[in-house]
Amino acid sequence: MSTSSAVRHSPIATVNPYNNQIVREFPPMSPEAVDDAAQRAHRAFQSWRRAGVDERAAVLARAARLLRERGEELAQLATLEMGKLIRHSRAEMDLSARILQYCADEGPRLLADEPLELDGGSAAVVNDPLGVIAGAQPWNFPVYQVVRFAGPNLVLGNTILLKHASNTPQTALAMERLFADAGIPQGVYTNLLITGSEFDRVVELDVVRGASLTGSERGGASVGAAAGRSTKKSVLELGGSDPFIVLDGDNLGHTVDAAMAGRMHNMGQSCVSAKRMIVLSGAYEGFVTALAQRMRALRPGDPADEATTLAPMSSERAAEKLSDQVRDALDKGAVAVTGGGRIDRPGAFMQPTVLVGVTPAMRAYREELFGPVAVVHEVDSDDDAVALANDSPYGLGGAVFGTDLERARSVADRIDTGMVWINHPTSSEPQLPFGGIKLSGYGRELSSIGFKEFANRKLVVTMPADTPITDALG
Repeated sequence: MSTSSAVRHSPIATVNPYNNQIVREFPPMSPEAVDDAAQRAHRAFQSWRRAGVDERAAVLARAARLLRERGEELAQLATLEMGKLIRHSRAEMDLSARILQYCADEGPRLLADEPLELDGGSAAVVNDPLGVIAGAQPWNFPVYQVVRFAGPNLVLGNTILLKHASNTPQTALAMERLFADAGIPQGVYTNLLITGSEFDRVVELDVVRGASLTGSERGGASVGAAAGRSTKKSVLELGGSDPFIVLDGDNLGHTVDAAMAGRMHNMGQSCVSAKRMIVLSGAYEGFVTALAQRMRALRPGDPADEATTLAPMSSERAAEKLSDQVRDALDKGAVAVTGGGRIDRPGAFMQPTVLVGVTPAMRAYREELFGPVAVVHEVDSDDDAVALANDSPYGLGGAVFGTDLERARSVADRIDTGMVWINHPTSSEPQLPFGGIKLSGYGRELSSIGFKEFANRKLVVTMPADTPITDALG
């Protein structure tokens, strides 16, 4: 097991988590440079909003094409910077290109004026852009997170100031180049090389009209407060501890395949990972045995090697935090059916772990486990499954598996989350809204809802010039 280097380096740097070696460092931008970027974004907004939705959509279509052309380059870069398996990086690029294409194809329709009925005249809701939108995005999906936030806003006519995670600066700069090469005018999309502590000041700049963050609940509370102080709209997509409910063992092999995909995609470093497996008694023993066997079979290695099945976590710090959470559970009586610690080799590796016997006294019961660790609970009834699923400060996604679809839908209807999938792990598609409730945040991205989060839903009423004026004014 390696530990992080004691050598000081820039807070914005590529550190390869496969070997914990510093690859490249970047100096943070000065406050003056950030302010200049914000002013350029504000000036660019005045012309970008007038470009017309069809012209803006055409730029996004070119960006989608470029992302497909550069997909392998970006996949390799994402794997280098945050350590994900190369096949997971390639899947991310495919989804990201589809999101940009969706924005290009559907944006003009989704943002069209919405007529309203009005006696004696006409009315419509017009979707106007707000202006400069500041976004802070995480490292775990360094391309998907960018396009999920930026794509709809760019088609709408907003301009973007984007602070990416400090450990994925090269991917962030590559996306800035991609948008520029697609024809985005200067100032419309700007990457900010700053640390997270500086983002609140960006949100409070006079020219910024909204803020979006995907990250931790602590970061979300800070950004939400900064936006609130300035009376600005914010959208927050924060942590998650998604339940994965198994109602029966009738199709156990398929269910365990889904549990592995839901838990281990991106090495479990996803807000919508299946983190809490809640299994009815009749299927519990078979499920735990099969899941542990599948986890045990994963083999660590270079994430850029297609043969590797277990990648490192994103950083040494992330691996140590997860290790501490698991150690706390084991010290308090939980059992590791497999795994339970670090892997004795260079890099930020964690053993794939299955924990049972987790109780509310343990951190693993309520905290988000962001890595290759699954907690499995046994319950006796559907009601118990629902109660345990909802006993969480988070409410992002969830999944229910069962051959009786009516029963599965009944359980899904009672889950307190922003998203529930039946017989499939929680996932993301361009046309589906993405977001949660409780400590998982508020607002939605993607779909028709996400396109309008940072829109001025302006009412325009037209009456004949000789319309009598009444006293019934609001």
